[in-house]
Parts: sequence; C-alpha cells; structure tokens
Amino acid sequence: MRILVIGSGGREHALVWKLLQSPHVETVFVAPGNGGTAQEQGAVNMPVAADDLAGLVNLARREGVDLVVPGPELPLTLGIADRLREVDIPCFGPDAYCAQLEGSKAFAKELMQRAQVPTARSAVFHQAAEAAAHIRAVGAPIVVKADGLAAGKGVIVAQRPEEALQAVEDMMTAHCLGAAGETLVLEECLEGEEVSLLCVCDGTHALPLPSAQDHKRVFDEDKGPNTGGMGAYSPAPVLPDNRLESLTDICVRPVLQALARDGHPFVGVLYAGLMMTADGPKVLEYNVRFGDPECQPLLMRLEGDLASLMLEAVGGTLRPGMLHYSRHTALGVVLAAQGYPGHYVKGLPITGIADAEALGDVKVFHCGTRLEEGQVLSSGGRVLCVTALGQDLAAAQARAYAAVDKIVMPQSLCRRDIGAKGLRRLAEM
Repeated sequence: MRILVIGSGGREHALVWKLLQSPHVETVFVAPGNGGTAQEQGAVNMPVAADDLAGLVNLARREGVDLVVPGPELPLTLGIADRLREVDIPCFGPDAYCAQLEGSKAFAKELMQRAQVPTARSAVFHQAAEAAAHIRAVGAPIVVKADGLAAGKGVIVAQRPEEALQAVEDMMTAHCLGAAGETLVLEECLEGEEVSLLCVCDGTHALPLPSAQDHKRVFDEDKGPNTGGMGAYSPAPVLPDNRLESLTDICVRPVLQALARDGHPFVGVLYAGLMMTADGPKVLEYNVRFGDPECQPLLMRLEGDLASLMLEAVGGTLRPGMLHYSRHTALGVVLAAQGYPGHYVKGLPITGIADAEALGDVKVFHCGTRLEEGQVLSSGGRVLCVTALGQDLAAAQARAYAAVDKIVMPQSLCRRDIGAKGLRRLAEM
C-alpha cells in the first residue's frame, strides 16, 4: 500500500511513524513533511504545500497512492476529500461540508443545537455594533470566537466587558484575523476541566479513542498566551475509559447522524473538545482531524494496524472492538522556540534526539524542523514533541522530561507541568 500524508507538523510525523508499522504499507509520501519524516525509513518528503489541492491530487495520481491522510484542517476545509473522490482516491477525512464543523464556529453551533448536543449558550453576530450591544447586556466573563479558521488566535476568554469589546473591535473592525473574524460567536464562559475526545468515524459508526488532555497556554500553571498546544497526555483521569462510550453517545454520534441526514456522512477523526462542568460535559468545539499534540501520545498508545483501521473507516465497515491500545500512559512535551507564539528565531541547531530515544519507550516527533546536510534545524515555533510511555502518568511524565533534558537546542522553552492536573486528580481519587 502507498499512502500520502498531508502536512508538516508533529501530528503528521506521528501518523507517518505509525502507518509505517503496518505490514501492508510500502511507502508513505509526506507533503511537504519535515526533518523528522525525512529520516523515517519508508517515508518520502514531497515538495507540495498542504493547501495546494491540485498539486496534492496530481501527486496522489502520479505515485499510485491508495489512501490519502490529511493531517491539518486547512486542506479538509478547502475540499481535498471532495477533489480526491472525483478521481476515485480514498481519503481518510471528511468532505468540505462536514469540515465546516471546524471551519465555521457558527455552523458548528447550529449543528450542535439541531443534534441536541450539550454546549455553551451562544449567539452569532455579523455586525460589530450588535455584538458590542450583546456584550454590554450580558456582561463578562464571556468568550469571543472568530467564526473562521484563525490558527489558534480566534478565541478570547474575556474576564471583563472591556476585553470582550476590544476583541470585537480587533476582529470585526480592524480585521486583525482577516475574513475569519467577519462573523463572531459570543458564548457563555464555562467552568470546569477540559478534555479531548477523539473518535474514528466511518459515516455511521464512531469508535472512541482514549481520552487526552492538551495544554494550550505557553507557560506553566496555564499562564501566558494560547498556543497550538504545549503538551498532552493520555488517558486523562477526568474522562476514564469506562465513560468513553457514554460521552460518545452524547457528544459525537448525534452529530454523525445529523451530517448523514444532510447527505454528508463524516469519515475520519471527529474531535470533540469538552468542558467537564458541574452540569455535565459540554462541547467547546469540534475539530475534524487528529489534534496536535494529542495525536502523538494517542498513537504511542495505539496498538495494531492504523492503515487497515483507516481503510475500514473509508469503506464504512468499522466495528466495535477494532481499536486496541496499550494500558500504559503516554505523555508528550513540546519543545518550542523562545518567543513562541510571538516572534522567534528559526534555524537553531538541535542535538541529543538519539540520546533521548535511547532511554526506551520514547519517540521524539518533529513539529517544526528541517534537515540540512544531516543536521536537524528548527523551522517553526513548536519544534519537537518528546513523547514517552510509562506504566502510569507519573512514570510517563518522568520519562518524558528525562528525554527532554537529553535534547540541546539554544533559545528553547518547554512547560514543566504537563500532566500535573491529572496527577492532582489522581491524588484526590
């Protein structure tokens, strides 16, 4: 089997790494890939951008690709699955209609209401004056969300009305997010602990993966600006395995049924970002692909043939019991460039990756790197995701940080508290 993975981050490196473990996979092409995928035996980086739909389709046809796996959301929202269907190439990912679940917060809210999925109370606004009037009427805290894709910068949790009004001004009047902020969703601020529930879907059936918890803020104790994610672990004690099916019934399967009724069965990974509130779980958002960095610990735990599982999903033949995963815990720590998510330097040399992996049960996934004459250099803000398995959360955390300490990269930073919430919850149980 020949597979094309679309993307260049840590999630895509993890997908390539796991797909290459299948006995049925001959080659995995990666477009465009990174310094880590370039070093995986059986993987071939291809210089095609993730948003170049014509180039991706041509690549898949030219190389006789049997399955395409889009990593990031952009090619999905642009319609790569639709384009591939036109040329009879299977795609493990939803069509553009379904991808609106991530591409449009307003679409997602409307669908959640239609499917009776529990979520925060909200209102949609197309005019700045109306949004401002709503904020003055309801007060704060309040969450301001740009409707479109905004690279993780489109959500402001405003503690004071003035913050919310400024966010409306920035997004709708100053157009700081471009077209993504032309429509806003204003919603109540939920209290609780966040957790990620990801399900493999075939249009009709949803198989839940183990829970995972992301860490969005750049600094310890959830301080500093939001990022694409500074680390994750699985499972998260706030959502134990014995609740996965009931949460899928509440938060995922009703959405699948609604999309199927619309004539657009959802195929791929449907990611529900949940807030575990005192009133029960509520959906904060949906993503239409693996999360990053949740993907890395999840795939460290996944056992069996990922390529075959994806083909079953594309074929509409998923069955209960197909997912198998290690009972151990996996934890990933993101090593980032100083200054991220703001300004940062690229081209920094990285050493010690082999020493980190020599600890055993450790895999260093590349998020933003390139390979130059055998030297790994940084090429992004999030650079590596150092991921480890352990018998429990404490062991996985200790091993991951021991591996992080083996890696040398100047002007770098990482959080030192990935998994701390889970450890506190376990201590209280």
